[in-house]
Amino acid sequence: MKLIIRIKGQVGLKKEIIETLYRLRLRKKYSCIVIDKPTKIQLGMINKVRDFVAFGEISEEVYKRLVEKRKTKIKNFFRLHPPRGGIESKKHFGVGKGVLGNNGKEINKLVERML
Repeated sequence: MKLIIRIKGQVGLKKEIIETLYRLRLRKKYSCIVIDKPTKIQLGMINKVRDFVAFGEISEEVYKRLVEKRKTKIKNFFRLHPPRGGIESKKHFGVGKGVLGNNGKEINKLVERML
């Protein structure tokens, strides 16, 4: 399962990026979605917005905690808090630090701080 978290806000984004984020149901900052089996089209959309979101493979335990924290059961997205301890959202070109882009299994630690 892939988890995608929107990190950047809407100010200064191109219209095509905003539209892609809306199609992924990531309308506000710190909202996230879980895709069980991403299609080729969904992977292309994630690749297009990789500089504005954090994504990676989520574990079953973290997914269960996400579902039980959600207040309403009918929505197809999750609202998260800003992470405890702050977030380093800039990419730091050449250094390789930051949260944006593919985080792999490290996304679980980020979600734990945001619950």
